[in-house]
Amino acid sequence: VQQFVAQRALAVVGASRNPNKFGTMALKELKKRGYRVYPVNPHAAEIAGITCYHSLASLPEKVGGVVVVLPPAMAERVVQEAASAGIPQVWLQQGAESDAAIKYAESQGMNVIAGHCILMFAEPVGVMHRMHRFVWRLLGKLPR
Repeated sequence: VQQFVAQRALAVVGASRNPNKFGTMALKELKKRGYRVYPVNPHAAEIAGITCYHSLASLPEKVGGVVVVLPPAMAERVVQEAASAGIPQVWLQQGAESDAAIKYAESQGMNVIAGHCILMFAEPVGVMHRMHRFVWRLLGKLPR
């Protein structure tokens, strides 16, 4: 987890023009926290005032990781695209987890985090996510 959030350039696959969708909220929040973020959506030119890219291969710079906020059935394709683009890390946001995507990422030697909210770990972490992280630590559910 720490290795992933240390990357300052991240792609977000699953951000949409709907400001109420989690992918868009995560995109805006990561930008606010100082990350260079690149939304990836083949159906949008811009999301939340940020230029959108149609694929991971079309990004203007090599990113250190990709945050996936899509249904599990689509996650494996995104992980394969990330591997092809040379992106070494994938974060499968809660609800995007796919056994096939995780296995593929691991077979490619990628760092894969699954089933956790990136906003609990991307610094600076807000009060609510700090409290959530504290509870998870007590319960032994906090990833490393």
